[in-house]
Amino acid sequence: MLSPVPVVLVSCGGTAEWQANIITIAWVGSVCSDPPMLSISVRAERHSYEIIKATGEFVVNVPSQELTKITDWCGMVSGRKVDKFKESGLTPGAALKVGCPIIQECPINIECQVRQTLALGTHTMFVAEVVGVQVTAALIDTKGKLRLDQAGLIAYGLGHYFPLGPAIDHFGFSIRKRKPKPRPGKLANRPRRSRKTG
Repeated sequence: MLSPVPVVLVSCGGTAEWQANIITIAWVGSVCSDPPMLSISVRAERHSYEIIKATGEFVVNVPSQELTKITDWCGMVSGRKVDKFKESGLTPGAALKVGCPIIQECPINIECQVRQTLALGTHTMFVAEVVGVQVTAALIDTKGKLRLDQAGLIAYGLGHYFPLGPAIDHFGFSIRKRKPKPRPGKLANRPRRSRKTG
């Protein structure tokens, strides 16, 4: 019932032993700031589980709304039977730090190396350190700030995909001091007197 959550395309493989594959995952989240770490949870019967367990690497690719149909499709077909990069039309690109490819159409690519594996029940959690990040240049403003509000991202909840809207405010806005507004009335409209010194 914890909804909505991010929905991402996780790419893995791309080695001599393992063909590159893509899996759609909604059970993903940040778990540590220093070192930067995140986790993904994968069922053991999924093809990507075998690849990630063997290679210890994956990339979390954050899709935009235009990729919603492809994101859903990548979660419905098996990489054991289908070359998902070829069939989806997604473009593999070179990662900075890991051997598996990024998805070039995704605006954000987070490269990860597995640090811990936890078998929890229906899913196995891969806890991984973030070792590289690539972001499309269109989302970086002139001050070098990442503009997530312009990425058109999607979320997932209770079997449905949802678009993310504009930002409400920034972290800490609830205690931010605001400049007092001038009180209406005669004092606000009265011309200011000049002071004489001497």
